[in-house]
Amino acid sequence: MPGDNLDFEEPIGVLQKEIEALSMLPRTDGRDGEIEQLRRRIQQIRSEIYRTLTPWQRVLVARHPLRPNALDYIRRLCTDFIEIHGDRRFADDHAIVTGLARYKDRPVLVVGHQKGGADTKEKIYRNFGYARPEGYRKALRAMKIAEKFRRPILIFVDTPAAFPGIESEERGVAEAIAYNLREMIMLAVPVIVSVTGEGGSGGALGIAIGDRVLIQEFAIYSVIPPEGCAAILWRDSARKVEATEALKLTAPDLFKAGIVDEIVPEPPGGAHTEHAVAAALLDCAVERALAEVSAEPDDVRLQHRYEKFRNMGKLGVDFTDAEGAG
Repeated sequence: MPGDNLDFEEPIGVLQKEIEALSMLPRTDGRDGEIEQLRRRIQQIRSEIYRTLTPWQRVLVARHPLRPNALDYIRRLCTDFIEIHGDRRFADDHAIVTGLARYKDRPVLVVGHQKGGADTKEKIYRNFGYARPEGYRKALRAMKIAEKFRRPILIFVDTPAAFPGIESEERGVAEAIAYNLREMIMLAVPVIVSVTGEGGSGGALGIAIGDRVLIQEFAIYSVIPPEGCAAILWRDSARKVEATEALKLTAPDLFKAGIVDEIVPEPPGGAHTEHAVAAALLDCAVERALAEVSAEPDDVRLQHRYEKFRNMGKLGVDFTDAEGAG
């Protein structure tokens, strides 16, 4: 719909309005042909636009309110989903969903951030995807259950960051995330992580330690959101576009740096345009990754997971040679 278009999609919105106007007139063969021609033109323009997106435009796509969320993917990829609630310490955090399910008729555990979609009440209920410490503790509690019963874990990451409120700090959000990092690196079952929207800061990383880290084509993954980076570096959040360029948070940048293992293609125009197609494309990547890591013995898989995350951040600089040259 025209109202769902992002700013840089204005040419598409103009054509969509023309289609709406024509659709309200009496149907004729000539008019139907004109509408179909406009639809083909929209597909062509959309493909051209999305081939040359800037990093900031990719951020906008990753944040699109109609982008599929964790529950959308769980419903399309899994069956027999039974949600697990609560961390058994404080409360149930609705910003993170987790539960038992079957994937390709195989028992699994699914975990994911839940932003709430386009509905305002649902967004408030889900705290806009900002998880509190009890969310990370709930996720780890469920992961320990999965480990006990030898169930692989499928994770869907989509959050701006962990919730920064004072109550979150009082209940130990930093400790909860740090504890998850330590425990997830040692989980004895296969863990497949998919970054499906925003992968923001420790809020994302708190459930994103896995054997394979997949990222959708227009998703982002970064140590900090662009606005926060700009506010810290330049004390001006308006420089968010400049910060986005510097952060190298797009899927191609992350793949090049070895932060993610695979880029999962999206439908033309982004996952929000065709949820079913986006889910099918992600399904292929998840199934392949799960088969690969499941074939490895536990000790080998754990060693590979450890080495994967230990190697992140290495820049290939030989400081011994640099000192000798000086």
